Amino acid sequence: MEKTVRLQKFIADCGLASRRKAEEWIADGKVKVNGRVAQIGMKVDPDRDTVVVGGKKLKPTKQPVYLMMYKPRGVVTTLDDERDRRCVADLLTDVPQRVYPIGRLDRDSEGLLLLTNDGQFANAVLHPSGHIAKTYRVSVRPVVTEEQLTKLTASFMLDGYRTMPADVHIVSKETDRCVLQIVLYEGRNRQIRKMCEETGLTVLRLKRISVGQLTLGRLGVGEYRALKPDEVALIKRETGRF
Repeated sequence: MEKTVRLQKFIADCGLASRRKAEEWIADGKVKVNGRVAQIGMKVDPDRDTVVVGGKKLKPTKQPVYLMMYKPRGVVTTLDDERDRRCVADLLTDVPQRVYPIGRLDRDSEGLLLLTNDGQFANAVLHPSGHIAKTYRVSVRPVVTEEQLTKLTASFMLDGYRTMPADVHIVSKETDRCVLQIVLYEGRNRQIRKMCEETGLTVLRLKRISVGQLTLGRLGVGEYRALKPDEVALIKRETGRF
């Protein structure tokens, strides 16, 4: 089995910089592999090759990290942003290892976001075959009709892909708006917003409240914490891929 990875990914996995920044360093001749100046497109074997950046020999991060965060609205789900918008990495103030978001919440959405440096774990959570439920509280306008509610639970054709049916029910109603609880078993880009748009609804607020059996609990907006070992084990069991 091939164990090589792209050089910029290896640098990022070591926690030194983003892949984009690593590519800049490679292009500028600041990276050496086995004593030779590296080139864009190179792959390395983390167990055999010696990678040096700025005179520092890199070692891959071995300790797996699993975090949950309450992502605020107005924050993008990336580690860096070319438009200098606030991103989730700005909230990780004391995490020495480089971790990556598992999936995304769009900039205008908030709620539970998982982050890790364990690629196998991330892929298992994201893979559609795991059918891990992701639950959202969604405020919409106007009040949902029975016909709209039925349509929301059905399969949609979005961006050339047919979605899996969703579980949807009304949590509360006001004069001109209501709150829905929507459970998805996959994670397409801006799926709920597109579903609501197709149904004639305007999303006012969207918050993910759980992933599988993990919930936000008392986690405050912008806060994060490490997952407990039993929580990691629980999610692994739910994916059915461990």
